[in-house]
Amino acid sequence: MHTVLKVKDVTKTYKRQGNPALNRVSFEAKEGEFLGIMGASGSGKTTLLNVLSTIDRPDRGEIFIHNINVPKLNHAQAADFRKRNLGFIFQEYFLLDSLTVRENIAVPLTLLHWTAEEIERETEALAEAFEISSQLEKYPSELSGGQCQRAAAARAMVKRPPLIFADEPTGALDSGSSRDLMTALANVNQRSGTTILMVTHDPYAASYTDRILYFKDGCIHAALERNGQEWGDFYECILRETARQDKKR
Repeated sequence: MHTVLKVKDVTKTYKRQGNPALNRVSFEAKEGEFLGIMGASGSGKTTLLNVLSTIDRPDRGEIFIHNINVPKLNHAQAADFRKRNLGFIFQEYFLLDSLTVRENIAVPLTLLHWTAEEIERETEALAEAFEISSQLEKYPSELSGGQCQRAAAARAMVKRPPLIFADEPTGALDSGSSRDLMTALANVNQRSGTTILMVTHDPYAASYTDRILYFKDGCIHAALERNGQEWGDFYECILRETARQDKKR
């Protein structure tokens, strides 16, 4: 598997902060990898997402996505790069209330001028993968929170981007809805080969990933790999490591 994301010596400091929000961060993510990012508030997780997704620029360092050094892109190039190559899942769904679920999922493909036949095929395939096929003609106001988040995840993945950024996707969900979302997301990840980078505070959500990077004070402080472990065993490892990290604060 080739490297989709390569981060090298990335540093970001905000004027109001004395210490860097990110301090010489380096790591890679392979094609099809599900990578988790964990850490306390203020550890650098949000800043990391912002600079990786071209929303913000690092002060120093390189970020390669499919061999493109994205901090070198100008604003117009960065916007076009996001539209074509990146998908986003947020804690809030950001579905358009005036559109049906089908139309919401199809928005990225419409913006890319896909044909009607292609849009229908991909929309229905992702709706089936996220188990919301029966909700396609409904509006977001008619769905549960879990269904809305699965629709948002389908929208993020419908154009089959090489890289998905997920920011606390289970943060507003109950345990059952979180399980449904993470199960579907992991299944689609395995089938599609899309790389997912997910920021989460939730050990349960993190247990669906392949690898976890723990951030502290803008640095990668520890790493944890699944290494073929079953879900329950990896979940227990995450709980132990998270408790260990909490004691070091």
